[in-house]
Amino acid sequence: MSLILAVETSCDETAVAILRDGSNLLASEVWSQAEVHSAYGGVVPEVASRNHLAALPTVARRALERAGVGIAEIDAFAATVGPGLPTALLVGVAYAKALAVGCGRPFLAMNHIEGHLFSPFFGEPFVPPHLGLVVSGGHTLLVDVASFSERRVLGSTVDDAAGEAFDKVAKLLGLGYPGGVEIERLAREGDARRYVFPRSMRHSGDFQFSFSGLKTAVRYLLERERVHGPDVAASFQAAVVEVLAEKAVAAALACGRDLIAVSGGVSSNAALQAALSEAAARHRISVRLAPRELRTDNAAMIAYVAALRAGGGGDSLATDVEPSLDLERFAAPG
Repeated sequence: MSLILAVETSCDETAVAILRDGSNLLASEVWSQAEVHSAYGGVVPEVASRNHLAALPTVARRALERAGVGIAEIDAFAATVGPGLPTALLVGVAYAKALAVGCGRPFLAMNHIEGHLFSPFFGEPFVPPHLGLVVSGGHTLLVDVASFSERRVLGSTVDDAAGEAFDKVAKLLGLGYPGGVEIERLAREGDARRYVFPRSMRHSGDFQFSFSGLKTAVRYLLERERVHGPDVAASFQAAVVEVLAEKAVAAALACGRDLIAVSGGVSSNAALQAALSEAAARHRISVRLAPRELRTDNAAMIAYVAALRAGGGGDSLATDVEPSLDLERFAAPG
């Protein structure tokens, strides 16, 4: 399967990518609905799915034109089946299945989080052993990775994901969507020591996360007193990144890994990058980020994991979407 077309519609990005031989990215088109959903302060699932339905044919056509290939040249069609918004996932999966049937090619059902997890190694023929930290709008995971097909989920969030907490606190502060970028921008002007927010599960003795209480602490502070917005943003951000950095390094040490690979939209946060690099350096652990353009949702990472997995044939056209992340199945792919 040397030429793969991948579709990603798990949330509010409509994305199509075409990858040759697992490393040559011929096209990666992403149409973001962030501006559409900013009016609501977050993603509205039905609005997202309707926009995917309208945009997907155009985005796919642009990808084919940029790649300079015809649809009949594609060897396999991949799509994200989950996790994500059910109605949004259905649009991309149905589209990829239709192309697969029409062209007589295999359909590949791909996991969105798997795409993020391996995006720091995009284009490489194999995935080296490492500790993976996935921090996105919907998920926060620590994964011990021995190889592409051998992984162990060490911990996840018991409530809100880190990215979700950023979005919710941004909304409390009256900032725009997506909230992570807005919080980081405002935090540059603030004092991270001004307000002391909880570092939930920091000393829990495991690799689980919790950010719901932190969000609640910010809300109570805003209700209780007049505050300086930049200081709130900086103090909140510090509470999130300290826990992420400390637990990631502790997990790497526990697993004997000398490399931490960080992915997902929150991985672009400069404060997290600095905290993680500083904590890792003390133990001679390297930190690796996905390319900037592959940190938020995109189809290139989906095409890449499809290429790594290719060789075992296609998936059934009866494959349904999987909105929730099944940690047991994720840890034991195939």
